[in-house]
Amino acid sequence: MFFHDPTLAKTFNIFQILDYLGTFVFAISGALAAMDKKFDPFGVVILALVTAVGGGTLRDVMIGRTPVGWMQDINYALIILAGAVVAMSCRPYLVYFRKTMFLFDAMGLGLFTIIGVELGMGAGLHPIICILLGTLSAAFGGVIRDILCNQIPLIFEKEIYASLSIIGGVIFIFLNKTSLSLDAIYVITSALVIVLRILAVRYRWVLPKWYVGK
Repeated sequence: MFFHDPTLAKTFNIFQILDYLGTFVFAISGALAAMDKKFDPFGVVILALVTAVGGGTLRDVMIGRTPVGWMQDINYALIILAGAVVAMSCRPYLVYFRKTMFLFDAMGLGLFTIIGVELGMGAGLHPIICILLGTLSAAFGGVIRDILCNQIPLIFEKEIYASLSIIGGVIFIFLNKTSLSLDAIYVITSALVIVLRILAVRYRWVLPKWYVGK
């Protein structure tokens, strides 16, 4: 049983759907990045895998949820493979509808943020730690993806990314104090992060660079 809180157990279905969906969109993101770097099909699948489950794996290890979630459910491997196949088969159409990978990153960021925060809450961790766990869960797969593609990870540049995950985590915890249903909280929080990420790219919202030197 993955959940320590009975409330979380009751919402397992919607929680699992969000996890699957986040895995799928991050797998597509990783596969597209691999194809942009002209990886072979094996490399495409591997990058889809590490992008989709990298953050979740570290999150699960840190909270003692082992074996990690994706290793206990073969559906994750199938979903990641499906995401890679969709990306390879539909790349021209996906590129047409999005000039960069931000759309799939935005979806994964929003979905995995609330998954990480909720798992932290289920483990009885402090709210601040839960927010950090949600951010790690959402962003670390992208860090691995960018490193393997020989790029500076997106979260270390001036572009607004991980900070949106922190905002989403704060809002998720705040809404949990209200009378809203968990399903509504899931939708509101994930949608907010996704929309803010899209707006940040669309209007080029950036954080100031901080450096020492002349």
